[in-house]
This record gives sequence, structure tokens and C-alpha cells, in this order.
Amino acid sequence: MISSLLDLQAEQFKGRKDIMDSEVLEAFRESQDRVISMALIHEELYKGGELDTLNFSPYIEKLVENLFQTYRLGNLDINLDTDLEEGIFFNMDTAVPLGMVVNELVSNSLKYAFQNRKKGEIRVKLFSEETRSEPNNIEELAGKCTRYTLVVSDNGVGIPENIDFENPDTLGLQLVTTLVDQLDGEIELRRDQGTEFTIWFGSIEELPEK
Repeated sequence: MISSLLDLQAEQFKGRKDIMDSEVLEAFRESQDRVISMALIHEELYKGGELDTLNFSPYIEKLVENLFQTYRLGNLDINLDTDLEEGIFFNMDTAVPLGMVVNELVSNSLKYAFQNRKKGEIRVKLFSEETRSEPNNIEELAGKCTRYTLVVSDNGVGIPENIDFENPDTLGLQLVTTLVDQLDGEIELRRDQGTEFTIWFGSIEELPEK
């Protein structure tokens, strides 16, 4: 409903001579994408009969496919390569910000990575690894620490060197850095042969007493 309202509002700006149509309409479309990324989470939750945890990999597949349909780029041939570990479940506090991060990074690649190119590839990878978390003092509990890695990359033109990722001036990158902080995660940007964002975050699950 919110996405449809934004679409109706955007229609009012078409053909206006006193505004920058392209910038305004693009802002509305970006807002729609962010709303849809959250709406898809709730859709997947109800579909699976769960109300508090989300099977994340199928959600990411659907989200990225939706973005590819939204950003139809004429005759440009863009290949999607996904490598998503199955059986990764996140609660809403993790799923919502992480879904929005994927939304921002993939949509940025679709919009900017392949300018003046005929084809390209976007890759999304998600996997986990488990390590044992030992207590630092007597008040802490040993636990099983799961470390997750999300990689979103493309083989496009790359992010310009004059863009400071640590202090971005675009809303999309500002959202990414803010949401990664919300996840207590870390993010790394590589500009070799395109653009590659790697995000690490984790959770600690208490082990049962012996």
C-alpha cells in the first residue's frame, strides 16, 4: 500500500517544468524499493508460518529478482550469480537492516556499474561459519559464535576514487554504513575489477550447560 501511494505521488511530478523530474522520480523509486524490501520480509514470514524468524536466502533471491525487474536496462545483458547458504534464519532485528543493505548495494550496481557497457555480472554471496566463544571472565558464558559473511559485487566500472565510503554524501551509502553499524558489523570496500562490498557480522548463541 505504501509503495502504491509513493507511485501515485510520483505521477503528480511527471511533466512539470519547474522541477528536476528525473531526480524527483528517482527519489520516489528508491523509496519504493526500500519499502518493498521490508514488505517482502513480512510476505516470506507469513508464507512460512513463522512470525519472528526469516529463512533469509529465499528472501534474498526474491528481493534481487524484484530489483532486476524494476531496473530494466534496455538491451543490457546483466547476469545474476547467487551463492546463498541454505538454512540461515535471522530474526527481524537482523533481517530488516540486512535486507535493506542488499537492496541498496544491488540497486546501486544496477544503476551505475554498467554505464556505457553491453553486459555485466552482479554476484551475491552469503555464508556462515561457527567458532567457539570462550568467556573472558567468570561472569561470561561460553557460547557458540556464528559469523556471517555477505558479499555483494559486480564487474562494472567501479566506484570513483573521489567517493569517500567512510563519509558518503549519498543517501544509499549512508544507509548502508548506518545499517551495518546497527548490526554491530564491519564492512570493507574493494575497487579492483569492479566493486565488491564484504560485510561481516555475528551472533552468539549460549551453549547448554554440561
